[in-house]
Amino acid sequence: MCGIAGILDLKGRGVERSRVERLCAQLVHRGPDEEGYYAGGGVALGQRRLSIIDLSSGRQPMGNEDGTVWVTFNGEIYNFQELRLELESQGHRFATSSDTEVILHAYEQHGEACLSRFRGMFAFAIWDSNRKRLFLARDRVGKKPLFYVEADGQFVFASELQALLQHPGVSREPDLSAIDDYLTYGYVPAPSTAFRGVFKLPPAHHLTIQLTDDGAGVRERKVECYWSLDYQPKLDLDEEDAADALLDVLTEAVRLRMVADVPLGALLSGGVDSSVVVALMSRLSSRPVKTFSIGFDEKEFNELPYARLVARRYGTDHNELIVRPDAQEVIPTLVRHYGEPFADSSAIPSYYVAQLTRQHVKVALNGDGGDESFAGYDRYWATGLADKYQKIPSALRRRVIEPLAALVPDSLPRKNRLGRGKRFLEAASEPASLRYLRWVTYFSPEQKRHLYTPEFQDRLAGHDGKTWLLNLFDELRRGGAHGLDAILAVDVRSYLPYDLLVKMDIATMANSLEARSPFLDHKVMEFSAQLPSRFKIRGSTQKYLLKKIARKLLPAECLDRRKMGFGVPVGEWMRGPLRPLLEDVLLSPRHAQRGLFEPEAVREMVRAHVEGSKDNTFRLWALFWLELWMREFVS
Repeated sequence: MCGIAGILDLKGRGVERSRVERLCAQLVHRGPDEEGYYAGGGVALGQRRLSIIDLSSGRQPMGNEDGTVWVTFNGEIYNFQELRLELESQGHRFATSSDTEVILHAYEQHGEACLSRFRGMFAFAIWDSNRKRLFLARDRVGKKPLFYVEADGQFVFASELQALLQHPGVSREPDLSAIDDYLTYGYVPAPSTAFRGVFKLPPAHHLTIQLTDDGAGVRERKVECYWSLDYQPKLDLDEEDAADALLDVLTEAVRLRMVADVPLGALLSGGVDSSVVVALMSRLSSRPVKTFSIGFDEKEFNELPYARLVARRYGTDHNELIVRPDAQEVIPTLVRHYGEPFADSSAIPSYYVAQLTRQHVKVALNGDGGDESFAGYDRYWATGLADKYQKIPSALRRRVIEPLAALVPDSLPRKNRLGRGKRFLEAASEPASLRYLRWVTYFSPEQKRHLYTPEFQDRLAGHDGKTWLLNLFDELRRGGAHGLDAILAVDVRSYLPYDLLVKMDIATMANSLEARSPFLDHKVMEFSAQLPSRFKIRGSTQKYLLKKIARKLLPAECLDRRKMGFGVPVGEWMRGPLRPLLEDVLLSPRHAQRGLFEPEAVREMVRAHVEGSKDNTFRLWALFWLELWMREFVS
């Protein structure tokens, strides 16, 4: 696990190694153990290494035998030992025991098609000097990040935006369309970033720059998708066979992720997914698994009792931390590490649990991805309920049910049952794509019209943040995804890579910790995608098949309860210890002078929230983080 960076000159000039060293200096937290560089032929590559596999000889950038192909790599290839044997049988010879060298030889043997053979998480760049070709790639679901920009006739890439900003030709001008996207979803979807002209390589894509023979120009540049999750055809399995097959594929995914030359543990939230991972690790390990959990003083957000039940069941070496808000310390730190606006407040507990874990181990497995594969979010169950609701005569819905829902006060917190029911009914009559959009967005179009200044609206030039997600729905629908499959597929292409995986990558790598996610193994995801919907939701039971195997592994108390999620009581904090900072940031002249938002609209949002007349937690947090990002990176 590492931080990578590189520069390719597009005009045949040399690249000074010092320029890449400057980029990599911003990535020390991703790779504190050592650094390495390669420069030659108009390219310079760099890496900061967090040593996990082959501690003695896995240094990067790594070249092939004759020094004509070089790679800088961030991630893990879990099936590297199997691939190495295959490549050796084809005549390749290895100088190290690392998975990095497997990437090199696989590229030599298969070219771009090598990507289909890798089972893991990765972002890497390969410089092929004979072909004058730079080849960049990201893993299938987007565990490992990769950003790029063209500046001063050079193509520049890095693991984090902060590194790219060290190049003297990179502008810090914000992309206002991306800001509008952020205020829609709470993140900036690829390929955009919050900076104008700077891009993310999307998950499951590779980028190739082919120079001319003399290296003084670009012959071809292409970005292509190499993998997508297919939800058809459905597997023809009875329930018992499906459960056995799921247990087998999950166990294999966990086993592969327990290979390391350093101590490892697990992030144990107390939810089903992370608890299943810990159970399987315990079955596979000869020693007690090290587990790490955090909790809160607020009972409705605290899952520690459930994590303790699992820890006791398996006799783990368990470690806990109670999180209390320390805004002055952690929030500015998080803003710097994320590099662009990020509105998911669970970034706070994620950072703290990673910090706790890194005090004991270098690698930790987690339960990320279980919800998106096995239908764990309420919106999956609510989608089916909404389809039934639409069968109620429209007159009855319009004249009786919806007016009753309107009587529910807006002040109720998001987790309140009445508040959840109101949000459901507000969207239940709409088509699936618009319904989903209302459930996941931070600011609706109506709220934006009230919030945005005329100047900001004019500068958006007709850009509409909701278009990206609606187009994604249309694309998946044309590909044959409908009903539950469509919602799952949308999350795999949106919320999972651009929210959850960004959050985990930044939280862990900011603490020099490697996170591994068995549920995101592409074989697990492909198996789940082809399971019939009845194995994911049955009646009111979500993650039906996963819970079936979990009943043999976990205490019943961990299963027979409402999903809590990895939330944080930031709404209450903003009425209490965070209130002074919130008001100082959002009600300041500096914020108003940016000309993006109507000061009175912001003031009213803050007032209503702190007085308790309306729950504006998510919207205020999005604006709060945006302004802190502006101050840190723009002006």
